[in-house]
Amino acid sequence: MTFRQEYPRPQLVRESWQNLNGEWDFAFDDNNIGVKEKWFEKGNQFKQKINVPFAYQTKLSGIDDPSFHDYVWYRHDFTVTEDWKNQRIVLHFGAVDYRAWVYVNSKFVGYHEGGHVSFAFDITEHLTWGTETVTVRVEDPSTDETIPRGKQYWQEKSDGIWYTRTTGIWQTVWLEPLHDTSISKLRMTPDIDRGDIVVDFEVTGDYAGKDTEIEVSFKGELIAKDTVELVAPYTKRSINLYNRSIFRTSFHHSGWNWTPETPNLFDIKIVLKDGDTHLDEIDSYFGMRKIHVENGMVHLNNRPYYQKLVLDQGYWPDGLLTAPTDDDLKKDIELAVEMGFNGCRKHQKVEDPRFLYWADRLGFLVWGECAAFPSYSEDAAARLTKEWVEIIDRDYNHPSIVAWVPVNESWGVPFIKSNKQQQHHSLAMYHLIHSLDPSRIVISNDGWEMTETDICAIHNYNHGSSDETGKYEEFKQSLAVKETLLTSQPAGRPIYADGFAHKGEPILLTEFGGVGFKVGEDSGWGYTSVKSEEEFITDYSRIMSAVYSSKALHGFCYTQLTDVEQEINGLLTYNREPKTKLSTIKEINEQWHSEIVKNGGSLK
Repeated sequence: MTFRQEYPRPQLVRESWQNLNGEWDFAFDDNNIGVKEKWFEKGNQFKQKINVPFAYQTKLSGIDDPSFHDYVWYRHDFTVTEDWKNQRIVLHFGAVDYRAWVYVNSKFVGYHEGGHVSFAFDITEHLTWGTETVTVRVEDPSTDETIPRGKQYWQEKSDGIWYTRTTGIWQTVWLEPLHDTSISKLRMTPDIDRGDIVVDFEVTGDYAGKDTEIEVSFKGELIAKDTVELVAPYTKRSINLYNRSIFRTSFHHSGWNWTPETPNLFDIKIVLKDGDTHLDEIDSYFGMRKIHVENGMVHLNNRPYYQKLVLDQGYWPDGLLTAPTDDDLKKDIELAVEMGFNGCRKHQKVEDPRFLYWADRLGFLVWGECAAFPSYSEDAAARLTKEWVEIIDRDYNHPSIVAWVPVNESWGVPFIKSNKQQQHHSLAMYHLIHSLDPSRIVISNDGWEMTETDICAIHNYNHGSSDETGKYEEFKQSLAVKETLLTSQPAGRPIYADGFAHKGEPILLTEFGGVGFKVGEDSGWGYTSVKSEEEFITDYSRIMSAVYSSKALHGFCYTQLTDVEQEINGLLTYNREPKTKLSTIKEINEQWHSEIVKNGGSLK
């Protein structure tokens, strides 16, 4: 049985590729003897089978073992089509948690550290053009607190806010052929104020005298074409879209922009040529979208925009971090939209690019967040920094991503309130991300104890149960106006770290709610609990009433989309079954929306 056969890199598509997902040989190496005994040369140690790309802890892997094994090995035989001879063959991994050593036909081809983003190796020189064997050794240290691991638990049984861990390959493994001269990087930056798309790309190999043709289309209509003779490996072109007369006649005013309401996407094709010979051809897409902060509000395409987000942790009962199918990724967005949300905050997880693809296509805002390390050290800071560089490199082109969240609730930096080193770490991440991506918003420490930040992002679960009227009134009052929001300490921590203060940035309530409602045989916890669907609707409405009554909030992120293992505080069950009618949640979410739009982004 094979899984996840869809093209894994939707922002840079080539026609030729080969999926290596499916059944692989597998082995635990609890004594860490595999390298010494050269398991990369021998196959007799691989006694188990595993379905890639699912981690051994999952049901879909075929192993379903939650116990800790810090060292694991994979082995797989494959063949490369004869049509790919005389080309470079590249082996891609969507994500492997946490360290990976890769061998092809017993020869070491490369190493990667970092559990959340893609990497690749050129394996051409190691191929036999017969039956090939790829072997992967993985280390996922269970006790190393310098590793970004997010919600992955350090014990075998999940508990509290911690979940079953993921070890090893958890995204697609695949091959693609490349010419010696090929396009290695593509970066697209929209400028809606000028009507331009800025296209940056790099070429590896002998670029001299080669040409590139760039074609931009909208809904099948060619609207721009440019030919560039390469004089360097790096090329940057600005292509104007809005002033093309052929385009103006078919699409008027602001309708070309990308928003959740109008998720317009442009197709782009780049062809690398040597005379009449095509050396490389890639297809991609982009959205004309601008996100910025102005006058205390978040603006989408130069207009105030109220964000109605839902916290999405991206776990599935049978796949953990890996969605069972591409449709499951799409379905989560569709369910959220059906409930009246216009985006999500991906919590403590760098999501599969296929989720971002569907967010781009369907019109869904995304706040990108990386898994946190458990405790601060210089090594931990370095590892998180490396991970963020790779995250932005991979996901820069997705118009759905409007914000980056490098730190959450002071995780890994517990003394940031007064500790200068940890404050500098937060500041360093904030400025690093802006230096790599000036086109998006960055939140320095989502929840509390913020340093410099583009959004004041506050977490508050103190709404109390329905019979705790005093606690609810305190919750409502704490959200009412800017002064009470900024002086509140909902988790016993100040909103800003020592030496930092609010400078007029928009204030959003980015975690709250979490009403626990048991459905079926599920059991677990929520921040408050109800026993019936009627109580669930009433409590959700009560909490949202306090949020919408605020004169200072410019958006929210409700906790959360689905139940996750022992957490039963989702709007949906872990299996994505609604706990009440989706239309009911949407009606509550949109109850005040027209007034918010009328008032330019808040209930002033």
